[in-house]
Amino acid sequence: MAKKKGNELQFDRIGYWSEVKLDIIREYCSAYSRILTNQRGLSHVYVDAFSGAGEHVRKDTSELVPGSPLNALHVDPPFDRYVLIDLDGAKVDHLQQQVAKTGRADRVQILHANCNQVLLEKVLPSIRYESFQRGLVVLDPYGLHLDWQVLATAGKSGVVEVFLNFPIMDMNRNALWRNPDAVGPDAQARMTRFWGDESWRSGAYKVQRGLFGEVPEKLDNNAVVDAFRKRLRDAAGFSFVHEPMPMRNEQGAVVYYLFFAGPNRTGAKIVSDIFRKHANRTS
Repeated sequence: MAKKKGNELQFDRIGYWSEVKLDIIREYCSAYSRILTNQRGLSHVYVDAFSGAGEHVRKDTSELVPGSPLNALHVDPPFDRYVLIDLDGAKVDHLQQQVAKTGRADRVQILHANCNQVLLEKVLPSIRYESFQRGLVVLDPYGLHLDWQVLATAGKSGVVEVFLNFPIMDMNRNALWRNPDAVGPDAQARMTRFWGDESWRSGAYKVQRGLFGEVPEKLDNNAVVDAFRKRLRDAAGFSFVHEPMPMRNEQGAVVYYLFFAGPNRTGAKIVSDIFRKHANRTS
């Protein structure tokens, strides 16, 4: 996350796992735009709901690294339309400057807004089958900041594909504790809003019978991820939900899982190839 210190914009310092994610999304954007450009009569849009400043700083070298919005803007052939959203005004200001340098600013709409609200009210309703629109939406929240209804609306549209950062580390730190009764109401509410209902409890815990009655036992990350993957298929309505790719830090701990969900087999096949290519990458 870029931060403003005085009048100076401070960039998020990213590790190799973030660069792996950026490369995966960039490669898919390239394939997606090439295929859709060749489909006569169809228009395709790239949406980045947590765009940030458009650039990051590499931890080991302090070099600037383009983020997913700028990577998408440099894809050839380009998307017909780009919608970039962020709630932070400082990030939006910097992003606007970077977009102006790409030569494709006329295709770009930058929204300084809460992505949950603007996606549901304006952006997703504009991507419709009847209007021959198709969309690729990148949802890369830093934590439990996404409303499930965004995923449900995208899935039920039948024309939107999604990359999702599933923030398992934030979940474990703030909501999925070994003793669920100790979790505060705000954290529980955030988890429910992200998951869409309270079925996250059965996805993350199983009930064991003990000496003092029934006791919830926390399940591992794989169980939580499998439950959410099933929910993307059954509740959100995505026809194809690829097994997510774990994104690990330097210590090997899973920071988040990268999900892909979409309405067609072609996209899932392309993502499968890209995930396989990057699965064992460490730098």
